[in-house]
Amino acid sequence: MAIREYNWTFVASSIESLGFGNYDIIQAELGEKTICIAKYKDTLYAFQSKCPHAGAKMVMGYIDLQGNAVCPLHRFKFSLKNGYNTTGEGYNMKTFPIEIKEDGIYVGL
Repeated sequence: MAIREYNWTFVASSIESLGFGNYDIIQAELGEKTICIAKYKDTLYAFQSKCPHAGAKMVMGYIDLQGNAVCPLHRFKFSLKNGYNTTGEGYNMKTFPIEIKEDGIYVGL
């Protein structure tokens, strides 16, 4: 099995500086790439910014009680852990590893 190598990209110095406020999902610009970052039960998750089904902006959706990102357009649900579609439509969402280090939060692209 090949080990995947990532380009770790700095996102923020702390969870508080990400600016979640009352929302579960924020959008982040990492160079030319736009991603979403979600907070669920004090854990951060990173995933693609557009729904794989119809391209809706996932930042306009929400995180449900089971830890799924819910698309704002058709309410398709995707696991934050692996991006798998949990409502059976067959679309999967790309996820990215996220790490909290001493000097800040990084996403692997």
